[in-house]
Amino acid sequence: QVQLVESGGDLVQAGGSLRLSCAASGRTFSNYAMGWFRRAPGKEREFVAAISQSGDDTPYADSVKGRFTISRDNAKKTVYLQMNSLKPEDTAVYYCAAKLLLTTTQAIRYHSWGQGTQVTVSS
Repeated sequence: QVQLVESGGDLVQAGGSLRLSCAASGRTFSNYAMGWFRRAPGKEREFVAAISQSGDDTPYADSVKGRFTISRDNAKKTVYLQMNSLKPEDTAVYYCAAKLLLTTTQAIRYHSWGQGTQVTVSS
């Protein structure tokens, strides 16, 4: 298992930017595909973005495509989510998650989760 800690959440105005970080500890980080998910108040958890072990596969949810960028630094055992042009509907708790091997958009396939970081976008 790998332990995950998110950071970088904040209150920001619409149109602004934030960068979330997810620091991993434990077993070899480069063995894991990583994902970002979010849960808005009163809504189901939803997929945001994912990145493969090498970083060459990066699927995104349609709602964030072109605004968010996922990246990773295997030497630092950290995955990032750069969020630009933020909208009030991006307000949510953001979670990072890890799974071995292949990238997927399905939350159920991730076995390790962080505790989340709050992102609030004001209009």
